[in-house]
Amino acid sequence: MNNPIAEMMAHDEHVEIAARSLKAISHPLRLKILCFVGDKEICVQNIVEAVGTSQSNISQHLAILRDKGVLATRKDANRVYYRVADHRTLQLVELMREVFCGIPSEKHK
Repeated sequence: MNNPIAEMMAHDEHVEIAARSLKAISHPLRLKILCFVGDKEICVQNIVEAVGTSQSNISQHLAILRDKGVLATRKDANRVYYRVADHRTLQLVELMREVFCGIPSEKHK
């Protein structure tokens, strides 16, 4: 019988990835960004408008999320689009949105 928890604990790299992702998203503004992005691909300007702080501040936090592998980017002409890079992180964000914000995930609608 497979025990997923025991398997995860046996692979330090999985624990390291989880810890790095959780640390990156633990900042309130970065969490707000992730909750806004959700399962969509969003350009920087839309993130700035939704989150309500300066573009330079948002860009600094987006860079951290990108560097830690939480967000991925796509460039189209002069616009940069962001999306959650890993489906596991997306699951976590959806769960946090549901639990803390009362926003049901698409699976429960």
